[in-house]
Amino acid sequence: MTDSLTRARKLLADFPVVDGHNDLPWALREQVRYDLDARDIATDQSAHLHTDLPRLRAGGVGAQFWSVYVRTDLTGDAAVSACLEQVDVVRQLAARHPEDLELAFTADDMEAARRRGRIASLMGAEGGHSIANSLGTLRQLHQLGVRYMTLTHNDTIDWADSATDEARHDGLTAFGEQVVREMNRAGMLVDLSHVAATTMRDALRVTRAPVVFSHSSARAVCDHPRNVPDDVLAQLPANGGIAMATFVPKFILPAAVDWTRRADENLRAHGFHHLDTTPEAMALHRAFEEAEPRPVATPATVADHLDHMREVAGVDHIGIGGDFDGTAFLPAGLDSVAGYPNLIAELLDRRWSEADLAKLTWHNAVRVLRDAEAVARELTATAPPSNATIGQLDG
Repeated sequence: MTDSLTRARKLLADFPVVDGHNDLPWALREQVRYDLDARDIATDQSAHLHTDLPRLRAGGVGAQFWSVYVRTDLTGDAAVSACLEQVDVVRQLAARHPEDLELAFTADDMEAARRRGRIASLMGAEGGHSIANSLGTLRQLHQLGVRYMTLTHNDTIDWADSATDEARHDGLTAFGEQVVREMNRAGMLVDLSHVAATTMRDALRVTRAPVVFSHSSARAVCDHPRNVPDDVLAQLPANGGIAMATFVPKFILPAAVDWTRRADENLRAHGFHHLDTTPEAMALHRAFEEAEPRPVATPATVADHLDHMREVAGVDHIGIGGDFDGTAFLPAGLDSVAGYPNLIAELLDRRWSEADLAKLTWHNAVRVLRDAEAVARELTATAPPSNATIGQLDG
């Protein structure tokens, strides 16, 4: 493994990781209400966060989709405002650390940042409730730099079914299909993490551009609704999209599924949201873990998913989306953004070629964004923006 780790670090120096999903902006909101002096990511933040600049550098990260996430108990204008605050803090971080972070809006921007030795900073909105059923709001998020939108988070919304909530629409409604078309026209990637399998299939039927799964793994390896079924993975070559494997143990390790359910119930019983990662919530988690030891995933657990995803979708259609700072627990060896070399070393030990690993880490994600940009150029030249409302399309 020592030799593999050396090789992994060398490969990442040339073809760094494009990570599909990191919730640092929301963690900064929850922990310190965006006080960037209190959580100065130029210094070691391992006591509070999974992410800081030294560990991003140590992990070989070359581009990061920062999640501009909004919890689903925020709706309407409150959801839009919270999303805009997330966009704002990403821009503040880039302005504060210009030698390390560089805002990126296109595939060319990603390549330029890599040449300059900076981490390309992109944004993805997590949850379609962030647009408050407004196509105009969707377009303005794109204008502000948001380059993907996850159609749902954990709850079903007015126009799309979530993987982890009761289905109401059998996938996408007519307005939901229009959202996908408008995202294609704008050049915003359609992110199918968190959505129901029916929503995945509807989106793949409607979209003209490649889709992404910003942080989802293989359902055949761990039977959790947040993961991607094989029939959907098999559609990615024709679509051109990419599924980015996540590190969240409850999605990748079968033994962790039931344990996490009970740990989440413990948090809720004490008045905390089950996704809360504040120090108070984590103290409760640690006490629960002492009483009931947690099943621990490893880089090999993630590699099992990537092996399967490569077999079904092909090596051109996979990537990595860790979900750092959006989960309470992580695999041993992947417990911060410094851990990516451990995963690449594991894959090298499994005889993945360096050419295939370069696709996994860098090339695939850049290509998908570039292809979506090409579709957007074609569509904006032939069709005006839609001003349809949910009332008009869904009744």
